[in-house]
Amino acid sequence: MAQPLRSAALVLLALLIVHPARAQEAPPPAAAEDPRAQYPTLLANGFFSVNVGHISYPFSSRQLEPGFSAASINIPRVTLRLVLFGHQFNKYLSAQATYMRPVRYVSYRNVNGETGGHHVWMHFGGVTLKPQLPITPRVSLFGEAGLGMTSRHGFEVGSTPVVRDANFGSAVLGAGVEYHVTDNWDLTAGVTYLKGSRADNQPRTLFSSGGFRYNVRPLPPELVAANRDVGYRFPRQLLQLEYTTGVGYGFNTFVSRKVPVFWGGNVKVDRGLAVHYDRNVFHTRKIFSLDVGTSASYWRSRDERQKFSTLSIYPLLRFTLLRTAPADVSFLYSLAGPTFISQQLLDGRATGRRFTFQDFMGVGLFLGPQRRLAAGLKINHYSNGNIFTQNAGVKVPLTVTLGYSF
Repeated sequence: MAQPLRSAALVLLALLIVHPARAQEAPPPAAAEDPRAQYPTLLANGFFSVNVGHISYPFSSRQLEPGFSAASINIPRVTLRLVLFGHQFNKYLSAQATYMRPVRYVSYRNVNGETGGHHVWMHFGGVTLKPQLPITPRVSLFGEAGLGMTSRHGFEVGSTPVVRDANFGSAVLGAGVEYHVTDNWDLTAGVTYLKGSRADNQPRTLFSSGGFRYNVRPLPPELVAANRDVGYRFPRQLLQLEYTTGVGYGFNTFVSRKVPVFWGGNVKVDRGLAVHYDRNVFHTRKIFSLDVGTSASYWRSRDERQKFSTLSIYPLLRFTLLRTAPADVSFLYSLAGPTFISQQLLDGRATGRRFTFQDFMGVGLFLGPQRRLAAGLKINHYSNGNIFTQNAGVKVPLTVTLGYSF
């Protein structure tokens, strides 16, 4: 499963569990003003969507460099497009960030008579405005316009490029129809067009699809009341120091290959130090909380002992699975945190540009009567999600965390 699809599935799961059975008891007066019991402003009236459909991009021998030919070209059509995050300003206008990729890539077979095939990786991103026109209480028409990015990773035969890499921006246009099933769920269908690039010899792209959208609506007052603190603690702020041990790569491999819920990487980190600051912005009554964090990290690669640093901001999903008198135990997951990375070439591998994404997952403890002390274990990952043609991911093994909440 592609990285963004795993991420979207986890976000949807987190949003679904914030709608538990509504409690009947009123919150204590001390908790009545806790703003974290309601969605923050940006998330309220936000949305996420998944669309599946048919992609048309006329790849042919024109994409091959002079002197090369292929016996056949296979163009798989099934493609996924995700709205990673959108926000509805009013019933007439929304904005959204999207990611699209085919399930299987275009392949050129038997190039210049050699046996076998070569893939051309295609990925598309976009930031668009989405005007909407209600036709009936349940049906709306929409348009879409904005800026898109096309990333093509080609291939070589020997050391000679056959289909060259390409990365360029272009306009995104689209239109479609929505059916509002409930206040939270919509069914969608539409078409999306991305212009090609003559300079990069990249054909235009047309995507026709159907799917669903989940809308994050402000919680009703009775559910907000149930979410307020009635004895369970959700620390407002957390400051942590982290040390990467250089051991435990097997765990990264297990959760990226055997149980594919995380990602590996070509560059392995040997040692690392990091400082993290997290601030809680939303919580349910007992289990789920959403934090926004920032981190500064210093790393050393394993193979060439190359030093580099990262600066990140990120969302953090925390699921408190066990609450006991001495400690609360949680599973934590952070995805797609925008990151500056100081090096573009690590251990001889190109990681892309200085912009990438941070992901991490792990387990954590809050200890003591006031849950002031924190400890945990985690693994990290850095990659650009293939928005650039080079994307050798960075794998960070077991990391020990110690912190203080306030």
